[in-house]
Amino acid sequence: MQKSLVALSTIAALGLFACQPNTSDEAATTGTDIAETADVSTESMTDVQKQAYAMGASMGLFVSNRAQQQEQLGFPLDEAALKEGFEDGLNDTLKFTPQEIQQIAQQGEEVLRAKQQEMAQKAAQDNIEAGAAYLEENAKKDGVTTTESGLQYEVLEEGEGASPAAEDIVKVHYRGTLLDGTEFDSSYKRDEPAQFPLNQVIPGWTEGVQLMKEGAKFRFHIPSDLAYGERATGSITPNSTLIFDVELLEIIKEEAAAE
Repeated sequence: MQKSLVALSTIAALGLFACQPNTSDEAATTGTDIAETADVSTESMTDVQKQAYAMGASMGLFVSNRAQQQEQLGFPLDEAALKEGFEDGLNDTLKFTPQEIQQIAQQGEEVLRAKQQEMAQKAAQDNIEAGAAYLEENAKKDGVTTTESGLQYEVLEEGEGASPAAEDIVKVHYRGTLLDGTEFDSSYKRDEPAQFPLNQVIPGWTEGVQLMKEGAKFRFHIPSDLAYGERATGSITPNSTLIFDVELLEIIKEEAAAE
């Protein structure tokens, strides 16, 4: 569906140039150049061709993204009506006045936002229920300890060094996943440990990492209220319970941190 919508946009964009009157030989040449853009490489495109391509690509991306949004929200974009509206706009044969079109478009945006909000609220509630069920079952497993706050942890590898305080700066490697196994962050993949003050991260980390010693590796199961709560960030949706594998590499001294 998305590819066909992009194609419709591109066709309409090219049609826009075809409908423009040529007032000079230069204009006619320019129109020919634009029509032949698809047959040339990006290196040989003129500035006019690049601008025309950018206009068509912008329209195509907008329509494609909007189609994807509406598909996810349960009311697919009507391709036939989209194409008809495009052609009527190009040919100046609109079925509505420009003011009416603006009003209809605003109504569509309001419907889209309302549906997004409705689905976000449902997802947040679903996350609360899924997280509670997960933590309840996980607490029964051997090796899982639940703290007074509700944080759960497993010791994967014992450490032998010191344990940090909340005010300390720590250097860690970590991997974070959602309950369905989706990885949303990993310092291992970046091949670069993270370094930060322990009291400036989510509460589950601040509490949990203080239980570790240098060289230790723990797995934390963090309830949403000790993670990001109702906030959404990246692929983390509101009220998500998170799982982190954390390796405490080093407690950084103030002098070294300053350097």
